[in-house]
Parts: sequence; C-alpha cells; structure tokens
Amino acid sequence: MDDARPSVPLHISPEQAQKLGRAHTLVPARGPLSKLLRRSEQALEAAVAKVSRLDDRPVYDTADFPWAAEVERYWPEIRAELDQVMVQRQQLPDFHQILDEVRTITQDDQWKTFWLLGAGMDCRENASRCPRTMQALSHIPGVMNAFFSILAPGKHIPPHRGAYNGILRYHLGLIVPEPRWMAGIRIADQICHWSEGASLIFDDSFNHEAWNHTEGWRVVLFVDFARPLHQPFHWLNRASLVGAGLLPLMRRAAAKQRKWQLGFYEQTSKKKGA
Repeated sequence: MDDARPSVPLHISPEQAQKLGRAHTLVPARGPLSKLLRRSEQALEAAVAKVSRLDDRPVYDTADFPWAAEVERYWPEIRAELDQVMVQRQQLPDFHQILDEVRTITQDDQWKTFWLLGAGMDCRENASRCPRTMQALSHIPGVMNAFFSILAPGKHIPPHRGAYNGILRYHLGLIVPEPRWMAGIRIADQICHWSEGASLIFDDSFNHEAWNHTEGWRVVLFVDFARPLHQPFHWLNRASLVGAGLLPLMRRAAAKQRKWQLGFYEQTSKKKGA
C-alpha cells in the first residue's frame, strides 16, 4: 500500500487528522458521565499500547505480520469466489442492516457486506460458498470478524474511529477500480490506496475515513483480529474479544445476519427449482 495525496476532497485533512489522533468526531463527549467514560477509554488504550508487541501507530508494515503474505497467495481464489458473490450483490445486506452501530456513518445502500465470520454469528451458509477464503482466514491469528466489504461508486464513509485499540484491521484488495487513486482510506494523517492482491493493516481506533470516487465497485476482504500483546495480556485480550458475541449489539447483529441468510438462501433455492 502506498501513500499519496488524495485527488478527492476529504472531510478531515491529513494535517487536521494529525492533531485528532484517536479523537471521536461523530459523538463528542458531553456531560460528566460521558467525559468520565472517555477518560476511562483513553486510560485503557494507553495501557494496551504499553503492552503491545508493536509500536502504537496508525498503519503497520505488513512484514510485521508474516501471515499476510500467506493470505495474499490465496487472492486469485478469493477473487474468484467473490466474483460469484457479486453476481447477486443487489441482494446483499447493507452494512447498517446488520450492525446498528454503523448507522452513524452509513444509512444508504452503497456499502454492501457478505459476512464470513462474526462474533456470535452463524455464517456457515456464506462460508460454504467461499471455502478458499475461509482457508485463507485460518492463517490469521486471533481473527474475529471477516466479510467482503463492497463500496459502490461514489461512496464516501465519513470520519470515525473504532471502539477499541485491542483490535487491528486487515484489508486485502480484491476489486480496485481505476483510477485507483480515486479510491482510498485516510488513517490519522496517512493516505493509503488499495491494490488488488495486496494487504493493508491498520489500527482503526485512529480517526479514519474511506472513499470510492470511481465509477466501479471497490471490494476488500475486511478482517478484524486481536492485536498482538505481551503475555499474559494477549490472552486476556483474546478472552475479552471472544466474549464480544454476548454483547447486545453483537447479539442483534447475529439475529439480523441469521434472518438475512435464511431469506437469501430460501429465495436462491426457489429460483433454482423454478
């Protein structure tokens, strides 16, 4: 992934973003309780950064993650499985239809998803259609969530940040439309552009935004995985992330994914039998 100045207008410039760091730009803290929770969040993130095996930075060198090269070897097969999924892309769920939390950044039909793994989710039907993708995911230590992230032409995801720096994010470029400089992501003050078959690893707890200002669809394999920490903190972090499936937010997401999956495959079966 190479850095370059974007040729599209950003909601927050790299210069502004450098000052923001992990600041919340969507929901500023208001009131004593909210401010206390934010201070607690900052203390937790400082502690996680202190016990991390890697430097605390927005974007990582993929060489620090030997498994990334292994996943990249699968990319032609992953792309072939994705191409079959994309035939029915209009029937795929919008991100906010599965995960309520993202309604603050997207509420249209321009960000589609095809879930393969999720905390507390049953994605077996989807996964069965993408066996080589699932094989590739098995090489990622601490993988939590994985799906095909599909951005429509013209989609711009506004500045936001992830919930917790004990998680890192992985993107594998699958479909990157031309000109590829018109599709990219700003993480803190760094601008990155995807390439097909290439990896990008970043800390989504830094303020970031993404865009696809081309005339084609942009698709990446989107993965959340546990941040590598020194022991015993690594196992404590992994245990807390495993329990994420019990959170009300993820339980609702699991129910919505299950409902969509049942309806989608029932409709697909009827069409095949017609």
